[in-house]
Amino acid sequence: MKTIKPLQERKNTATLLIHCPDRQGILATVTEFLNENRGNIVYLGQHVDRQEKIFYMRVEWELEKFSIPKDKIGEYFDTLIASKLDMDWTIHFSENIPKMALFVSKMPHALFDILARYTAGEWNVEIPLIISNHETLRPVAERFGIDFYHFPITKENKAEQEAAELELLKKNDIDFVVLARYMQILSSGFVKNYPNKVINIHHSFLPAFAGAKPYHAAHQRGVKIIGATSHYVTTDLDAGPIIVQDVTRCSHLDTVQNLIRKGRDLEKIVLSQAVYKHLQRKILVYKNRTVVFN
Repeated sequence: MKTIKPLQERKNTATLLIHCPDRQGILATVTEFLNENRGNIVYLGQHVDRQEKIFYMRVEWELEKFSIPKDKIGEYFDTLIASKLDMDWTIHFSENIPKMALFVSKMPHALFDILARYTAGEWNVEIPLIISNHETLRPVAERFGIDFYHFPITKENKAEQEAAELELLKKNDIDFVVLARYMQILSSGFVKNYPNKVINIHHSFLPAFAGAKPYHAAHQRGVKIIGATSHYVTTDLDAGPIIVQDVTRCSHLDTVQNLIRKGRDLEKIVLSQAVYKHLQRKILVYKNRTVVFN
């Protein structure tokens, strides 16, 4: 698959994501480290959770004139700052393009939205493959020139098929997975291979209207608002850290078909927003909550 270039070429940057026990002077310490080494800061966001007493920070800077070699930045930062302040941190470089795998079943709306944004060059990402438990969406993958792999799932073969899927993801150096309306529950063993790296989307009726026909049940109750939730997948079903949510109003005038259409519109938009935030390295997870920077 040919890599799609982003619409806007960016300068080479590094991004630090940090969380640690809150104390005075953390912000100044980190920015001083960057300034002293000629790092031009292009983004800085921070938040303090007063209840948990945790400090969160995202800082991005240009590497063009940075005095520390790229492969030594993490070592220097950990020795001089992070280890002393008990920080959990990760560093990411804009020149490293992440690889995303899509998992789908039969519904195409979320898949088409993602592939449209990808083809338009909105995202700095590669999509080497699409995995599905059905053959239905193979023509979509072929239209976009992306390899499609069919893994039928049953109770009897689930463990074997997931092991094969994980092997395929590893072979293709996949960084994270997006469930674009994939109608299978991933096992805890699968999820543990990609902690906070599997993004899911579902309607926001849960737990009130569970089951195969939530919009029908919601219509019968006369709901006045529907929504969608995108979150990281954990071993607790649909209970992972929430990334993006959105809602739209409805009324007695809406048919079941209208609710389904409105719900799918929300699902694809909310999922794409979550993927974009993940690609921008603007999400920090602590316990089962997220800090999502603007």
